[in-house]
Amino acid sequence: MPLGNAGPWQLLLILVIVLLIFGAARLPALAKSLGQSARVFRGEMKQMKDDGKTESKSADDEAGAGSTSAEPRTGSPESKP
Repeated sequence: MPLGNAGPWQLLLILVIVLLIFGAARLPALAKSLGQSARVFRGEMKQMKDDGKTESKSADDEAGAGSTSAEPRTGSPESKP
């Protein structure tokens, strides 16, 4: 049963059950905590999206610089005795 199809009586019943379980005094604290959690989640998602853009941009820069360079890479390969 999706919540979108719930009528006013079903929503009222859900509200009464929530009030009985948590109590009226704790509801503002729960709402505040839920809002803070949502804010942190959105911030983390934005940070991950920004990190992904900077990583792909730096990878593109490195790939572009490596493909345009005519000089071979100098570095000692790892050798196993």
